[in-house]
Amino acid sequence: MGSGSSPCACCKLLRRRCTQECIFAPYFPSDDPRRFAMVHKVFGASNVTKMLQELPINQRAEAVNSLVYEANARVRDPVYGCVGAISYLQTQVSQLQMQLAMAQTEILCIQMQQDSTATVTNTLPTYVDHDDRLMLLSENSNRYGVLPHYINFPSSSSSSSNVFQDFEPLKRETFGLEFDS
Repeated sequence: MGSGSSPCACCKLLRRRCTQECIFAPYFPSDDPRRFAMVHKVFGASNVTKMLQELPINQRAEAVNSLVYEANARVRDPVYGCVGAISYLQTQVSQLQMQLAMAQTEILCIQMQQDSTATVTNTLPTYVDHDDRLMLLSENSNRYGVLPHYINFPSSSSSSSNVFQDFEPLKRETFGLEFDS
């Protein structure tokens, strides 16, 4: 028998006698029947038997863990299974990379503004009042065309991930193409 006198989860579920040679006993113990039930529901016991028999004994435990993971993913998402989970995680990574790039761009812009502010502040006459100084700083901070005003970078707390906020989709008329119906 599988583990002691108790049949393995497979033999218990399928109501058959568990023998010493049971291929499922080492991987599906009787104390966790749900694990085999998921694998059986998705792949079937005979298919799992064939898969395990084709593998060397030292690779079977990893294969069973993979089958359990894939079966759970397929039960949660019958259409996409593991691919859906992977796709979701790749999308998250992509979004986080974009947020990181935007944050780095914001930091660079702030550093450039501070550098140009320090340069302009040091060259301003001392008799300019505070309002005039702010106006001069805002005009001179973009004197090299480095910070174009038409790009609206959302702040890191913004929920929007679009860099260009006023984006309009292209229309057919834009390309001068005419289609006959």
